Amino acid sequence: MSEALVTFLASFLLWVMFLGVLVLWLIDGRIKKEVALHAIFALVLAWVLAEMIKNLFPTVRPFSENGLTPLTLTVPIGGAFPSGHAASAFALATSIFLHQKRLGFIFLLGAFGVGAGRVLSNVHFPLDIVGGVVLGVLSAYLVKRVHLFGLFKGKS
Repeated sequence: MSEALVTFLASFLLWVMFLGVLVLWLIDGRIKKEVALHAIFALVLAWVLAEMIKNLFPTVRPFSENGLTPLTLTVPIGGAFPSGHAASAFALATSIFLHQKRLGFIFLLGAFGVGAGRVLSNVHFPLDIVGGVVLGVLSAYLVKRVHLFGLFKGKS
């Protein structure tokens, strides 16, 4: 796999997914307000939880152990477990999947691409990605279940 593709998967695909949600909600209309807000809130929740866990239990990153240069736009600092990128991507994708299976499946493929990119780019071990997946999926289910007291309900 080319270095440019790995860098795209590891550094940019999550942003493409996020922008995709905004476009599908605000411009295309395929995603309703509730779905978009669930996905965005789940992404933020997963990211924050991942960062909290990393700060409580710092772990080493692969490039620190093996001396190879990470294939990411920036060099990550801090702990590796769980992957905040994987947690965010899977929170976003799972949120959409819970509402719209077909579209959610496409976003899940993107989330798997983010996870693979983070491993191939030498910034996460596979276990870091698994931790991120679990955290992302749980965040999406929590947001859907709680509905934040009806704040995200709506037909627009």
